[in-house]
Amino acid sequence: MPGENPPAAGSDSRRRKLRFRSWHRGMREMDLILGPFADAALPGLTEAEIDQYEGLLEISDTELLPVLTGRSAVPEALRTPLFERILAFAAARN
Repeated sequence: MPGENPPAAGSDSRRRKLRFRSWHRGMREMDLILGPFADAALPGLTEAEIDQYEGLLEISDTELLPVLTGRSAVPEALRTPLFERILAFAAARN
């Protein structure tokens, strides 16, 4: 649309890489949580949210899976609107 800023040229490439990383975590359980979330949400994320999501993917599966499945409390550092969206997405799929 006129007046809108087009996404940065590298943005699509970055989203594709994040989608791949979401589907290829190492633990199938994590693939099945983050892969579908990435498919659904990555196209609409802001650059700031993409930065947050990229940081989230740096967390090990063994640390992140218990949080996403509700077996561990959400650490304060992860309490963001984006992480809440991921938790809601995961809960809706179960």
